[in-house]
Amino acid sequence: MALLIDLFGYLSIVLHGFTIVAQSLAVGGVFFLLLVALPFRARLGAAGAEIAGGTVRLAAWSAVALLACEALTVGLQAAVLVGTVDLSIANALGADFAVAGLVKAGAAALLAALLFARAERTPPAALLLLAVLELAAATLTTHAAARLDARVPLLLVNFLHQLGAALWIGGIPSFLLALARVRGGDAHRLIGARFSRVSMAGVACILLSGVVMSVLYVGDAQGFYGTAYGVMVGAKIVMFLMLLGLGGMNFLAVERLRSDPSASVNRLKRFAEVEVGIGLAIFFAAASLTSVPPAVDLTQDRVTLAEIADRNAPRWPRLVSPDHDQLALPALQAQLDQEAAKNEAKPPPAFVPGSGDLPPRNADDIAWSEYNHHWSGLFVLAIGLLALLNQAGLRWARHWPLIFVGLAVFLFLRSDPEVWPLGEQDFIASFRDVEVLQHRVFVALILLFAWFEWRVRAQGWGDRRAALVFPLLSALGGILLLTHSHAIANIKDQLLIELTHTPLALTAIVAGASRWLELRLGPPGSRIAGWIWPVCMALIGLMLLSYREA
Repeated sequence: MALLIDLFGYLSIVLHGFTIVAQSLAVGGVFFLLLVALPFRARLGAAGAEIAGGTVRLAAWSAVALLACEALTVGLQAAVLVGTVDLSIANALGADFAVAGLVKAGAAALLAALLFARAERTPPAALLLLAVLELAAATLTTHAAARLDARVPLLLVNFLHQLGAALWIGGIPSFLLALARVRGGDAHRLIGARFSRVSMAGVACILLSGVVMSVLYVGDAQGFYGTAYGVMVGAKIVMFLMLLGLGGMNFLAVERLRSDPSASVNRLKRFAEVEVGIGLAIFFAAASLTSVPPAVDLTQDRVTLAEIADRNAPRWPRLVSPDHDQLALPALQAQLDQEAAKNEAKPPPAFVPGSGDLPPRNADDIAWSEYNHHWSGLFVLAIGLLALLNQAGLRWARHWPLIFVGLAVFLFLRSDPEVWPLGEQDFIASFRDVEVLQHRVFVALILLFAWFEWRVRAQGWGDRRAALVFPLLSALGGILLLTHSHAIANIKDQLLIELTHTPLALTAIVAGASRWLELRLGPPGSRIAGWIWPVCMALIGLMLLSYREA
């Protein structure tokens, strides 16, 4: 229970992200079934039956995943309440959030049961009712439900926001399934044109609700750049614009099928695949918003433009590390050891991972962190430059993924100086600290990335799926960075760090998307994409070199 409480904040964000994904796929699958698959089933013949069946299975299994995620969420929140507050399990499950979560789980269970058992015979109105109930219950678990002012309008626009996400992003996997089942330009145009209209309705819902929520939750310009909530909303807007660009190109591709039914739909499929990836990133960014208050509620401790400019003023990178003994925790531990020795007692630890207390920091801690980021930047900049050389035809540069091994070792040793091998904290016990856990996950992802990509490039690994590890892990790293947090007491300093992490995350997502298109898209688009991701790598390196904490 103690470990659960320690990791609750981070686990709840990750779990909420998976919940949003499952909800959007389940509800989006239902709408695709009702608006696209079933209306065209007879017209498309055997392919139409396959599309309807595949959409039913996708929506049903997504509903099962939603049921599991929601049950875990309610159980996790109730367990933490029982473990930290003097409440019985019955009282915890009677809270508004738990009731809404149980309604969501119940609706998901009924939806899955209907889809698995008798989807063909279930009245469309029943499926639609369950989808609406799911979205309504989900709305009651958002910030809007806790507002005292403008509560009803916020609940309505939040419902609209989630509906738009389900119609558009949640429907894309079913759209890809449909494109894979049909043959011929007429069938592609038929499905593409209908889903384009559904997507445009989703975009309209997202735009309208997004503007209203930005006004009511963010408030003003400083709310965007001066608060954690506003920064994450800004990241969502950037990714939404990426989706609009891809969706616009897909709309043009569908329109091209009207005049030329024989035109290839490969670009349509590949751009839709990238839309799914960026959509997942948006969902996890939305999940992270639940952990911070709306910008309008944070009127103090906002970051100013002057502070942002000062923090990002060009300075020479810090390439010399401070001594480990001068860091706040080792210095405090040495002092405690001396006092315990005088009293002939066992010295207490200077910091206990997961205790809820923030570790002390001094100027040397800041210098240590900047040194880590700047040397990491040199690693990544070298990777980007070598990848560009390899793209230009220099064969010897194909071994650039091995540099990631050096980066992983460097981060493993230095990212958390208070834990083993440099610090006194036990390696296993350190995983109670969320920040340490996140750093270890990043190290594991980097090593996995290096192993697969080096084998693909240097050893000609024939498995095409192995090449997809690069874009998948790059996008995953960007998503995890969006949810990453630092244990810093000063709210402004924490936000200024987030302002540097967010562009890193977005650039990593773009790198993953461009590598995916290089592998999956035909020329000339694949060649263009092949130059984008190395540039993104180099940009990430430069951003890390400019990282500052003071």
